[in-house]
Amino acid sequence: MKLLTYQWLTSLLLLLALRGQAQPTQPYPYPPSEVLTIHSKLLNEDRQVYVHCPKVDSANVNQRFPVLYLLDGDNHFQLLAEYVEYLSRPDVLAMPKTIVIGIPNTSRTRDLTPTNSIMNFEGKPDSSSYKGSGGNENFLQFIATELMPRIDKTYQTTSYRIFAGHSFGGLSSLNCLLTHPNLFDAYMAVSPSLWWDREYLLKLTAEKVKTGSTLRKTLFFSDGNEGGVNSFFHKHLLKLEATLAKKKLKGLTYRYNHYPTETHMTEPVVAYFDALRFIFKDWDKHR
Repeated sequence: MKLLTYQWLTSLLLLLALRGQAQPTQPYPYPPSEVLTIHSKLLNEDRQVYVHCPKVDSANVNQRFPVLYLLDGDNHFQLLAEYVEYLSRPDVLAMPKTIVIGIPNTSRTRDLTPTNSIMNFEGKPDSSSYKGSGGNENFLQFIATELMPRIDKTYQTTSYRIFAGHSFGGLSSLNCLLTHPNLFDAYMAVSPSLWWDREYLLKLTAEKVKTGSTLRKTLFFSDGNEGGVNSFFHKHLLKLEATLAKKKLKGLTYRYNHYPTETHMTEPVVAYFDALRFIFKDWDKHR
């Protein structure tokens, strides 16, 4: 009897081993995404966007999701999609499941700068790099009137929207907050290029935002080690923070983070994570 039992166990282990060999490890398909093509009449070109859509729960097939619109999608889409997937996992639940829309660039300087200028960060003319700048208003109209309606029609969205950008993208995010505040509910501006056009956006903030006015939005902005504490990036962010504090806006929830150990290009890795945690810091209390 013991011999038969041993032979049976041996056969079972061999069968399981063979089955394991017959099912090799599959590639890691993460995060899932698709590409959506939109013809823009405003921009007179086809635009493609990356879309990461959360998996719909079979027990709640009508579930709808907030939407995060991300500039420089060709650089940071995978990063944000992975953050959103992880933070919204059932065993983490630090934020809701969220659709991520990554917008790649076709003409970055044109689309992400609010004014026409050829001056570089040193205040010197550079027409070769900044020719055709100043198209941010037209680009924001594309997002508002062409991209958003298409996303809302195609996917199960809620009305809650986040706008995220880095460098010129951060400049665009802040410009949107000042000129079209109701387009989004929360804004991320990672190392925004506030040097643009002789500090145009800092001047606009000081002029446009009225002391004691109401602005029920959430804002996260940050900078890294981009030349030390005396760099223009750091001084500009401190100036923005001081201006917002002085204005004493009602309803505006904001946070400024400085990352002294991160460069301009590594900062988004930590800043976008912190921004999501800040925006959804109270989410678990209301779900």
